[in-house]
Amino acid sequence: MRNISVIGSGTMGNGIAHVFAQFGFDVTLIDTSEEALKKGMAAIEKNLARQVEKGSIDEATRSTALKKLSSSTTPESVSTADLVIEAATENIELKLKIFQNLDTYSPKHAILATNTSSISITRIAAATARPSQVIGMHFMNPVPLMKLVEVIRGYQTSDDTMTKVLELSRKLGKIPVEVNDYPGFIANRILMPMINEAICSLHEGVAGVEEIDTVMKLGMAHPMGPLQLADFIGLDVCLSILRVMYDGFGNPKYAPCPLLVNMVQAGNKGVKSGAGFYKYTAGRKDLVVADRFKK
Repeated sequence: MRNISVIGSGTMGNGIAHVFAQFGFDVTLIDTSEEALKKGMAAIEKNLARQVEKGSIDEATRSTALKKLSSSTTPESVSTADLVIEAATENIELKLKIFQNLDTYSPKHAILATNTSSISITRIAAATARPSQVIGMHFMNPVPLMKLVEVIRGYQTSDDTMTKVLELSRKLGKIPVEVNDYPGFIANRILMPMINEAICSLHEGVAGVEEIDTVMKLGMAHPMGPLQLADFIGLDVCLSILRVMYDGFGNPKYAPCPLLVNMVQAGNKGVKSGAGFYKYTAGRKDLVVADRFKK
């Protein structure tokens, strides 16, 4: 597998494209918006330059990676792909439409992967005529830095597809972990209830934002607290994943906290919107608790 197409040029999509290009694959980054593609390609250039500055790659690797990258706004651009990775918004109807198109335009031998963090691989695969070649590749953010890839086997994913994707992930310097297809898989099935419980604790007045995050950082050795992490992931994404798990299992322990629902409805989605549990100002790294949560 040498030719890779990545659908979606947002944070995850451009990160996935970045890593494949860095390791010598020919990559086409595809999005419906020319403006989004420009932002995605600019992000890749910036992040590759940062890696050179930090000494994690050399200038020759950066230059070669940029030459391996191209972009497109047409779905037919997947016609030469050996592997297509979808990294669009976490919306089931959108993903089903994308996979129907991928099945039409990509070569018959191509593996179709989704970077979904919670949606059923089996359901997505059913939108295609090649369910044995559909698989989950759940990269962690930021993709160039994080080693883990959850490789999710759908109900009809073949052993051959699984083997190829596990091997490919290792060629990217990643550590793949095989997981079966259940809501939330492993990473989010464990992570999201923790984040949700932290939000419930805040909602119920057990402790404040800084206090909750400090307990988890100092007491549990987490690199960042669950509320800061939720802001980083995106509160809308957290809400979407929790709803998928709640619908999938029918268990009230996965029901999203009302505070999380209200925050997303108000447009406070974390880092991406400039405010969540903390406030985010361009050029500043210090954490400032959002006014709503100050005592």
